[in-house]
Amino acid sequence: MPSDSPPSRAAAATSEGHIDATLYLHPQTLSRLKSFEIRAKHIVEGVMSGMHRSPHHGFSVEFAQHRPYVAGDDLRYLDWKVFARTDKLHLKQYEQETSLDLIVMVDSSGSMRYGSRLFAEASGVGQKLSPSGAEHWSKFDHATAIAAALSYVALKQGDRAGLIVYADAIRSMVKPSNAQGQWRQIVSALSTHAIDSPTDIARSVDQALAKLTNRRLIAIVSDFFDDPDHIRAALARIRHRRHDAILFQVVDRHEQEFDFKDAAPFEGLEGEPIVRLNPRAIRKDYLEAFNNHITAIHRMARSMGFDHQLVSTHTWLGPPLAAFLARRNAMLKRSKSG
Repeated sequence: MPSDSPPSRAAAATSEGHIDATLYLHPQTLSRLKSFEIRAKHIVEGVMSGMHRSPHHGFSVEFAQHRPYVAGDDLRYLDWKVFARTDKLHLKQYEQETSLDLIVMVDSSGSMRYGSRLFAEASGVGQKLSPSGAEHWSKFDHATAIAAALSYVALKQGDRAGLIVYADAIRSMVKPSNAQGQWRQIVSALSTHAIDSPTDIARSVDQALAKLTNRRLIAIVSDFFDDPDHIRAALARIRHRRHDAILFQVVDRHEQEFDFKDAAPFEGLEGEPIVRLNPRAIRKDYLEAFNNHITAIHRMARSMGFDHQLVSTHTWLGPPLAAFLARRNAMLKRSKSG
């Protein structure tokens, strides 16, 4: 990408230190999404109240058993009589209902720094610069907005949501919870910036899976500018552990169209050297390679039973996310009825 493209920081905190969620997700986007559901394609395991049927225990009408309290659990289900007898915290569990744990993995590697759309246009709130002073909305900014949207929907329907930010390894993690204030914690954790490190999705997924005990819905938000064999290996491990997955592939319009006119220095954002070239001379070969990579990621995901969604930083989040969730929900209903 052209070397004069500035890096951008995800907008999450004001100068006073308070979270400004509007810079992540426009209120119109939230209103579009709140009526849709994220559902796993497989029976999921969980321990909190939610909307997802399971052969395991959750919270509904018929009491089943107790289990030890875990940080982040809903305090409404604590059994104070048991606490009085044992001096230990236990929760009441009931039959039939269980929740879906959503883990959103956000790529913060160097290539995610690229952005050509003006920040003021993309943020939806008229702010010309990000808190770091960047004029452009990066792929990382867009990825954090997607993460905030998915987490918001999951928490609204009573599920647990968590976050992992990664590059060549996990950089930060917010454990899944549906406790009050969880969305604010997720947004706060997204108040970071993409780094120059290359992507290592296979290593990051391995580290993530080592921290996950129950089955989850894992949403990976990345440009997936990585070796296809590494991506395939990461997805295979997710499938082997019987998790469900959604791949949101975030790209910039310039990456999709490569409509640069003049010869210019192009700089790799993950340690590659600067190369001066004529974009018109290589446009055809570039677009062929780019589209072949997108197609390969899509087929790879579908072959493992996962969903893949291409997302442009130059489009509003609300319509594509709402359409995606509606389509996914319709497919799940058809699979159940069929």
